[in-house]
Amino acid sequence: MKSDGGVTIEELVSTGDSIGTIALGETASADAARALDVKWKVPCQVQDLPIGLFATDRFIDALRKAAGVTVPDSITLERGQLLDIITDMQACFYHKKVALAGDPDHLIPLVEFLIDIDMMPVHIVTGTPGKAFLQRIEELTADLPYKVNVKAGTGADMFLLHQWIKNEPVDLLIANTYGKYMAKDDDIPFVRYGFPITDRVGHSYFPTVCYKGGMRLLEKILDVLLERIDRDAPEESFELVM
Repeated sequence: MKSDGGVTIEELVSTGDSIGTIALGETASADAARALDVKWKVPCQVQDLPIGLFATDRFIDALRKAAGVTVPDSITLERGQLLDIITDMQACFYHKKVALAGDPDHLIPLVEFLIDIDMMPVHIVTGTPGKAFLQRIEELTADLPYKVNVKAGTGADMFLLHQWIKNEPVDLLIANTYGKYMAKDDDIPFVRYGFPITDRVGHSYFPTVCYKGGMRLLEKILDVLLERIDRDAPEESFELVM
């Protein structure tokens, strides 16, 4: 089933006439947006991918200002639903240690979101080199009461992440499909996120960004954490209600 959507050639050609550009992700999108600004004087701003609460807030606010409109009630409702879910689930997330691997544009807002819900990202790797990524992670984790293991570029691979996890175990792993080997080897609850996801189907139909995507991500995280509790619980603690 193929989508009929997407950018047409005519729309792509007309980007030089835009009132503005909002680039999502410094690594993947910033150069194109700045090129439009330099060549065609289209004002641009570079934002994080709208993953989680505050990154989505910034994206929605940028759209509101660029278009000169108010935020629709339907979007405000989605934000309220995400906040409600965070409130309900927060006790289950509190101080759970997380290891992450993926693209830098995914990892930056993911780390911010995890910290916002009181989880503890402790190991972070991306194969894409870049000092800007390391600086952003350092800024996001500056107030955490521990030093975060983070590496980008050469040597920042799954082998390194696995060694870090061996030295300091975690409660959750968030990565693409290749993370499943570590999750199986160390018996870690695992959430697939990013690219590629090659061992599951159907996920492309569901949101991964903005408020709806945040709700889905929280549900997936909670599910794997509670599944672990249920699996390991003795009979007298095997609860029917959360």
